[in-house]
Amino acid sequence: MKARLLAATALALLPALPAMAQTTQSSDRAASDATGAASVDQTNADDYQSANDIVITATRRNETVQDVPIAVTAVGSELLDNAGVTDIRGLEQLAPSLQTSTGQSSATGSTIYIRGITTGGDNPGFEPAVGVFIDGVFRARAGIAVAELPELERVEILRGPQGTLFGRNTSAGALSIFTAQPQFDLKGYVEGSYGNYNAYEVKGGLTGPVSDKIALRLDGGYRKRDGYIKDANSDRSINDINRWYARGQALFDGGATTFRLIGDYYETDENCCGAVSVVRGATAPAIQAIAAARGRVGLYTGAPSDRIQAISPNRDYSERVRDWGVSGELNTEIGDAKFTSITAYRQWRALRNQDIDFSGIDRAYRDGYRTQLKDFTQEVRLQGSAFGGKLDWLIGGFYLNESNKLRDTVRVGDDANLYVDTLLGGALAAPPAQGGIGRRAQFFGTSPVPTFQQLAVALQGGPALPQGTVPLFSQLLLFQSPQLLQAALANPALLAYFNTPLTGNASGQGNNDDNFEVKTNAFAIFTHNIINVTDKLSLTLGARYNYEKKDLTASINNNIAACGLYSSNDPRAVTLRNAIRSASPTLFTNLFLLSCNPAVNPEFNGNYTDDRSESRVTGTAKIAYKFSRDVLGYASYDRGYKSGGYNLDQATFDSVTLGGNGAQGSDLGFGGETVDAFEIGLKTQLTRKFTFNIAGFYQKFYDLQSLVFAGNNFVVQNVPKTISKGVEVESIIQPVRELVMRLGYSYIDAAYSSSNDFTGTPLQGQEGLQVQNQPKHTVSIATTWTPKLTDRLNALFHVDMRYNSEVSIPSGPPNPVTGRTALYNQGYPLISARVGVQTEDRSKSLEAFVENLTNQFYYITGFAVPEQTGTYAGYPGMPRFYGVRARVGF
Repeated sequence: MKARLLAATALALLPALPAMAQTTQSSDRAASDATGAASVDQTNADDYQSANDIVITATRRNETVQDVPIAVTAVGSELLDNAGVTDIRGLEQLAPSLQTSTGQSSATGSTIYIRGITTGGDNPGFEPAVGVFIDGVFRARAGIAVAELPELERVEILRGPQGTLFGRNTSAGALSIFTAQPQFDLKGYVEGSYGNYNAYEVKGGLTGPVSDKIALRLDGGYRKRDGYIKDANSDRSINDINRWYARGQALFDGGATTFRLIGDYYETDENCCGAVSVVRGATAPAIQAIAAARGRVGLYTGAPSDRIQAISPNRDYSERVRDWGVSGELNTEIGDAKFTSITAYRQWRALRNQDIDFSGIDRAYRDGYRTQLKDFTQEVRLQGSAFGGKLDWLIGGFYLNESNKLRDTVRVGDDANLYVDTLLGGALAAPPAQGGIGRRAQFFGTSPVPTFQQLAVALQGGPALPQGTVPLFSQLLLFQSPQLLQAALANPALLAYFNTPLTGNASGQGNNDDNFEVKTNAFAIFTHNIINVTDKLSLTLGARYNYEKKDLTASINNNIAACGLYSSNDPRAVTLRNAIRSASPTLFTNLFLLSCNPAVNPEFNGNYTDDRSESRVTGTAKIAYKFSRDVLGYASYDRGYKSGGYNLDQATFDSVTLGGNGAQGSDLGFGGETVDAFEIGLKTQLTRKFTFNIAGFYQKFYDLQSLVFAGNNFVVQNVPKTISKGVEVESIIQPVRELVMRLGYSYIDAAYSSSNDFTGTPLQGQEGLQVQNQPKHTVSIATTWTPKLTDRLNALFHVDMRYNSEVSIPSGPPNPVTGRTALYNQGYPLISARVGVQTEDRSKSLEAFVENLTNQFYYITGFAVPEQTGTYAGYPGMPRFYGVRARVGF
């Protein structure tokens, strides 16, 4: 059925002539010199540039895609515009080996996969496995890079580890984005769009010279859209868009010396990210009962495709981001060599609230969670040639100074004590055969408590307890143990203690606040050299030495009251603790984790420090052979590396109550990961009308950093061995200038090695299984047809499609029979299209567009909801979105 669907989709797209326009537009001399952007001769209808002849700088040299022995997907400005790419997520439709995911936050929870490998989670301590570079400047987190993008020149997607030239945190690959530069011709544009969900966008740009050597450029935009996830308990909606940006550039072109200065500012004020309830476990009845008593929906039980989520009325998902920075790139000639310096400073901050119980009851929340990154980076390169062009050499260095601050604010809500009493009380009411005691009990007195005498009479067959009263579990313990009862009767203070509800948690208690800071200093020296053995045979050798040091400071300050039972030296508390543990170790653990969750446990209060340093040598070796002018074969080996770090979450600390040795700063640390990657590839362009590239790869990751759910918190587990292997195929068909088709296919087998032993870990049972949320088969088709209507006006027909095969979504262990997790996506296509008219120079256009044409429902990702055993939620993809766009330029 899946194969038929895929075939039918492809056949439907071909007549419509979907998508891939190329390339680089004509640029002035400064832009061409600075970036190597190719110019297109527009004068002869029969003389056009091939769509894969985009000049890229993946090796820090100006080469076309077909000439570089690297698996790289290059997307030019025309296709980016026709496909409506406004941020990194939109690139998925055009590159099958690239995948993006957004979890609890679009700012801190966004991740990028290449060839099935990623590192990500809702914690700024995690660093990406896919490095993102915008105009040569390293962006420290994937969430920082998902901001609105200005007008682009091109995007380069480098697949596989880039451990030499890009280096830091590129163990899975790199994404290099190049924005449009200032030009020495006066140009400008204004663009507006309107769509469903009350979506509108306005953006524009202006560029031109101020002298014969200096040009300026200004860009800015504003975008707004209503949310597409509705709240079951109010008229609110989640996952809206409300963002704006401004960007200024100056370019100095002195011939042998150029300097480009960029300053930008970006801001959002949105509500993200909502998750719909998909599977409800044994805890769901307790949530539904509490919510119903308050006249609310606890967990919405309709179809996930309704995109309705139950949210506590007094909590929200607000997310405000501020991002700004400046950078300068200097290029100058020193004799026969070229010197490049890129200096940048960036500040990024996210301020969030979050209803973290993902339900309509007020169990727990975040209020004023704040994370901030400050990065200073400096890269220098010197490159040239020697021995009559036989050696193309490059040496360079890189430095990073980063300050990463987090203020965590996990706090309990109004229903915290009631949830524990309702949940555990229901479990206790179950018959002994089902693990209960046959009688409901409570701990915090959220229901009226009977007196000792009333309970004693009722248990001896006398009158029933007064209606509405529920005994304390501590009261029942007295009657379960004659020795304990005798001791209590002889000690009035102990008797009163066992007949008094436990001290509960007041709303707002929890992290007040947890503050973390990690300071990173990293530097590297590298060299990348191409030896032209003959006119056809070349050898590339590169190496990079990386050193990194991280210093952690943490200040933990929790005031949760219910934890007092577990830390008190009061003999009465010790007696009660021992009695509960003796009656049921499982009940004791559950009561502790629910009332004194590690995320808010005052046991960890205090100040902590730790530091870690590591150094690695990475590098590359490639051999390439030109079988002919149009056929290139290559084989390569790459060693990649991603540094270790700190999980900035106090729940990672080791608890004495659960048998640990107490909290230490080193508890938060996790190790680095390395990868050995092997690749063979063939690139062919026998005619400018047809390009066919294929690459096979085998990548073995050691100590892959994997974020996993450990029942009550998320932890980083370094997986000993993970293997990603597969085949990637890309083809571009351009029979005439007006028609361009880009076809892509990837087979990615990314799995935890069967030699791992995950016994006793959150990954137990996943040995040898595909990494979750990574399809094995992905197909992309993008076609653009721009037939002439008049001498100055063209029509536009664009369609792009991405098909993902079935995937398991992160949501607990896989079913041993089906291999599926609780949440999964069946194979599905995502189709987008644009139809319109545009002038020959594309300065003016009018288009109608649609994204997710078939209104396909799918999960972006999913998770096990904390403190709700067996309950899983999913982040739904965007429904059908459509509208119109107009552009006027000069």
